[in-house]
Amino acid sequence: MRPRTGATAKATVLAITSGKGGVGKTNVTINVAIAMARLGLRIGVLDADFGLGNVDVLLGLAPGGHIGHIVTGEKTLSEIVVRGPRGISIIPASSGLQSMTALSAVQRGRLLTALDRACRDLDYLLIDTAAGISDNVMDMLELAERVVLVTSLEPSAIVDAYALTKVLTAADAAKEIGVVVNGAPNAVEAGLAFRQLDTATRRFLKRSIAYYGHITDDPAVRESVLVQRAIVDHLPQSPASRCYRIVASRLAGLGPAQGGLRLAAGRFDEEKVTQCA
Repeated sequence: MRPRTGATAKATVLAITSGKGGVGKTNVTINVAIAMARLGLRIGVLDADFGLGNVDVLLGLAPGGHIGHIVTGEKTLSEIVVRGPRGISIIPASSGLQSMTALSAVQRGRLLTALDRACRDLDYLLIDTAAGISDNVMDMLELAERVVLVTSLEPSAIVDAYALTKVLTAADAAKEIGVVVNGAPNAVEAGLAFRQLDTATRRFLKRSIAYYGHITDDPAVRESVLVQRAIVDHLPQSPASRCYRIVASRLAGLGPAQGGLRLAAGRFDEEKVTQCA
């Protein structure tokens, strides 16, 4: 797959989000980003958990600045961007700064200007949001052409994923939402979790959601976290790595959701599901 070219080309923006914390959203973001970069695409990652960012920590990076320096006007985008595995561009967040959890209008404007500049040199920008439905999260989801909703098999995670879908639908009913089920024992159980969420959204929200795939439960993921490496680089033939590559290929194959034909949301088909474990 070749990167897009042309002076007017801009990145497709994907927001990776979750209703509940602890479902592995940031791991999904990092590994999908690196897997997409391996396809020859120019990939950027914005750590948009502004007060508790950890993308750089998971990758063992030591940035010299963070997004907080942009919104205050102290630094430019080029001064804080760091290169990650496979050349992905990472815009790090601050950690432990409560002021970053509620941005002013001026700060939002500076952030949007910086992101617009970043998108000129990328094929895809992945936004790793905070969990939940705060104003900052909803602002980031509004920017995205497509939302990747990460959940797990836990009932509370599925309920919170539905709650986030409900809020996002109220804000923008046309926004495409796709689900990734993380930490599933197998494809069938992942599909059952997706079907619960899909049934509820169809019945109560009168909308469709897409199924982007699942990440199999793999002990090697924890090992990779401990050594601060993405599993797709650390153990590329592991079950989880294969799943990440499948999800990355699907997302790359969808292309832009706006500016052309808007793709209909996919439905889970138990007979056609890809078994990556």
